[in-house]
Amino acid sequence: MIKDWTKEEILEVYNTPLMELIYRASEVHKTHHKIGEVQVSSLLSIKTGGCPEDCSYCPQAARYHTEVKVQKLMSVAEINEAADNAKAGGASRMCLGAAWREVRDNKDFDKVLDMVKTINSKGMEVCATLGMVTEDQAKKLASAGLYAYNHNLDTSEENYNNIISTRTYDDRLNTLKNVRKAGLTVCSGGIIGMGETSEDRVGMLYTLSLLRPLPESVPINALVAVEGTPLADQPPVPIWDMVRMIATTRIVIPTTAVRLSAGRLNMSMEGQALCFMAGANSIFAGDKLLTTPNPRYNQDMQMFEILGLKPKKAYADVRIEESVNHG
Repeated sequence: MIKDWTKEEILEVYNTPLMELIYRASEVHKTHHKIGEVQVSSLLSIKTGGCPEDCSYCPQAARYHTEVKVQKLMSVAEINEAADNAKAGGASRMCLGAAWREVRDNKDFDKVLDMVKTINSKGMEVCATLGMVTEDQAKKLASAGLYAYNHNLDTSEENYNNIISTRTYDDRLNTLKNVRKAGLTVCSGGIIGMGETSEDRVGMLYTLSLLRPLPESVPINALVAVEGTPLADQPPVPIWDMVRMIATTRIVIPTTAVRLSAGRLNMSMEGQALCFMAGANSIFAGDKLLTTPNPRYNQDMQMFEILGLKPKKAYADVRIEESVNHG
């Protein structure tokens, strides 16, 4: 039975004393997930920079003067090699990101479909984040073997216009609808540390909690402030805010994979351990997250060993659901 949350109820959870909040989230996590199992995902920028959007946090926007160099779409052979390396490093999921406003039906999209087929043939979950998609395009991606589509809400509907003006909140929600109609799993979350209020963070979770089915994956990102972007001077997100946000997400959307995403490079192992305790059960590994630095695979495997964590296998949730349904 899915609980219908109100914003007030979510805000009450968010404002719970921190140790009590972590304990409560940990209990919810234990009920719905295997303790100590964390999915390792790899995120690769397949087409970098030159994006026409004006997302205030993004160094890939063409209008900002950042150190990101525009690069054309990678080749299928390059993706094949990257997928092999990611799998060897313990990743069971690979996400492909392209700095596009929307998907166009052209040779580049055909190439992306080939990339999806290539990674899918290795037994890895494939996720893509390519901007806005139509239902027909989402169906083509699904036919090629795509498992998940990422399209973040970024922040609350009320705060959204302070962050981006080239695309509406409804545009984002429509893309998620198209993805769902195509039978793909939904990956959608946001970024904290962009100058938003606690109410904005709660508002984003409230919108996600209204989606039916609930999103299978919710990435929580800490802003990585990049010189040249409008948010370059934002102070780093306190680790306690990250833990609080992850714990609240775990309680509000109990079944989802809560992905500890951007900003991990600035977190201590102790801070990350609290995030895992609070319900995070996925990380992005590899030395880059699209264009921002990220811990290397071997650092993460050392952390897993110390904390007693083990990488989750691909499609584990599907198998669990199937055994429940058919067992």
